[in-house]
Amino acid sequence: MRIENVELISIEVPLVGAFRTSFGTDTVRSTFLLRVGTDEGEGWAEFAGDPDPLYCAEFNASAELALRDHLIPRVAALGDGVTAAKVGPAVQPVKGHRLAKAVLETALLDAELRSYGMSFATHLGSVKDRVPSGVSVGIMDSIPELLAAVEGYLADGYLRIKLKIEPGWDVEAVRAVRETFGDDLLLQVDANCAYSLTDAEHLRGLDDYGLLLIEQPLEEDELRGHAELSKLVRTPICLDESITSARDAATAIALGACRVINIKPARVGGYLEARRIHDLSVANGIPVWCGGMLETGVGRSANLALAALPGFVLPGDTSASARYYAEDLTEPFVLEDGHIAVPDGPGTGVTVRPDSLAKVTTGRRELYAR
Repeated sequence: MRIENVELISIEVPLVGAFRTSFGTDTVRSTFLLRVGTDEGEGWAEFAGDPDPLYCAEFNASAELALRDHLIPRVAALGDGVTAAKVGPAVQPVKGHRLAKAVLETALLDAELRSYGMSFATHLGSVKDRVPSGVSVGIMDSIPELLAAVEGYLADGYLRIKLKIEPGWDVEAVRAVRETFGDDLLLQVDANCAYSLTDAEHLRGLDDYGLLLIEQPLEEDELRGHAELSKLVRTPICLDESITSARDAATAIALGACRVINIKPARVGGYLEARRIHDLSVANGIPVWCGGMLETGVGRSANLALAALPGFVLPGDTSASARYYAEDLTEPFVLEDGHIAVPDGPGTGVTVRPDSLAKVTTGRRELYAR
């Protein structure tokens, strides 16, 4: 396979409602799609970052520069020998930029698998044709607003509720949800690095509410801090932002820094590394689940294939399209009996709808042409 051209398509897709976390509030999904044309067909992928480096160090403009000037030239230099498996070794000399590497690898993997007539699910080793779906609930202005939102998601059929938390919005919110909806509700929280180890005693207050896990309470580089916190709280610690590679996962497990791992393919450089983390976790008895980055159907489709691997035993953030978007860029993903079907068509199994894409496109730039 040979790269013929690469196009970056900037998009701004309105969210159905504001989504607030400890690091900011989103009302629109502002990112870009990457379309890679090859001599055997084309592939698509969605960049998982944002316009500003608030959630992670990478952002839209930095990724565009990295792709144009460093990543794409290295992969294109492989000539007729381009495969998705060769992307990682080709771009390895470029430090960091995992989200940018992931979007390039994913687009090429989509193109490659489409040429074979093979799905992401088959290639990754998925064992399920549908996956249980959870939903992430942002920080609200009041407890009644939170309870109304959770009630609505449960009525929709979601099997697990994840509450975003931060100092001042944590124990009280969790208590209200648990007392209102009962002990059978699968409930977890996500702090997005909002706490420090000095908050351990306060975080122990969450132990009383039967949570599945506390996700990423401390800063991403605090593996030792997470290991210490794991000794002080009963609730399992789950790492997300701290896990950027299989090596990170192995270190975290060895240190006792986590008992659960949230695998985000973009954060770790792509789906091939995500599968390695899955395999490592399974070998060490660590349950994993698939997180989300407000993806449209372009990115959500591949996440569903990953979430169908056998080690993904907890419901992920693979929510229905309607959770975030009134109109998706692909055929919408629909929640049925608390599950979402895994695409089984070639590549990611979805097709970008030109009319929907046109409505949200804010710019197009050619990053490479042979």
